[in-house]
Amino acid sequence: MNDSHATTPAAAEALPERRRGAAHALQAMGAIVMRELLKFSRQYGRLVSALVRPLLWLAVFAAGFRNVFGVAIAPPYDTYIPYDVYIAPGLVGMVLLFNGMQSSLAMVYDREMGLMRLLLTAPLPRPWILLSKLLATAVLSLAQAAAFVAVAALLGTALPVFGPQTPQVLLAAVCSALMLGALGLLLSVHIRQLENFAGTMNFVIFPMYFMSTALYPLWKLQESGAEWVWQIARFNPFTHAVEWMRFALYGQDPGLSPWIVVGTLVVCFVLASWGYDPQRGFGALAKRPGGAAS
Repeated sequence: MNDSHATTPAAAEALPERRRGAAHALQAMGAIVMRELLKFSRQYGRLVSALVRPLLWLAVFAAGFRNVFGVAIAPPYDTYIPYDVYIAPGLVGMVLLFNGMQSSLAMVYDREMGLMRLLLTAPLPRPWILLSKLLATAVLSLAQAAAFVAVAALLGTALPVFGPQTPQVLLAAVCSALMLGALGLLLSVHIRQLENFAGTMNFVIFPMYFMSTALYPLWKLQESGAEWVWQIARFNPFTHAVEWMRFALYGQDPGLSPWIVVGTLVVCFVLASWGYDPQRGFGALAKRPGGAAS
């Protein structure tokens, strides 16, 4: 008899075990995502605040500049467009950005309350747990972005979401939400107290937003002589998230933007997983004065 048949029963027993392990991992991911969704469903103010900020920009700021300057014919547009149409994808990016940072704040809170430590001690690979948190953040971000797009359409700024380009739009939005969620995950490693979140707002969120193409095209920055702002905006990953969504809405080629967004997503997630290793970043955070013992 062939010796290879001797290992067949063991292999047959290992297969159900692997399936049970995969089912357990997926169940844990579903539980983490559902927990975040249920928590969000009870926080009505969070949804309102997530929508008020971009809608104010759209209804007040964009309305004030609607006839002051339109956007010239430049890709992805084939005609002159009003300013509110131009900044709408940037405001979608704002929703994704702020929710990604909000997830960072929630991670810091869970860590201070001890919930994060309990979660990270679960019998699952740490990157898988963090991936589950990241997916929960992305789902919430996309839900809020969809709500913003719907309300913006009611205000008269309709984005071409539906059509042959819909799969491109969804892919761009999902990857952008994941990238900004991964950035929030990475920041939560280094934000040691809730009080430090204000500094994150000033030194991360606002520079990322204002030094991007969310409010003005790159060529406008260069044309106006703001060379240093133009250079920063070129390398800002948030710029490429917005540009990918903007080009996807019109079925145009976004160039290198998808690669930059996905690359930033991978780098941020890997660094966050490394930082939450008890032997490295997260363990060091737990040993800070006043922190809980490991």
